[in-house]
Amino acid sequence: MATKPHAMASDETIVGSIDSTAASDEYVIADISADGAWLSMEADDAPTLPAWR
Repeated sequence: MATKPHAMASDETIVGSIDSTAASDEYVIADISADGAWLSMEADDAPTLPAWR
């Protein structure tokens, strides 16, 4: 069992990006060190930086 489940190992890399298509803009968060470790939402629904503080 992990003692610090939210701690990141030094080889993990988390990135965020806007993925634009003709239909919509999607905000994507991904751990690029792991296959399939990502999530997305409509960019308009993503929280703003001040909301994360």
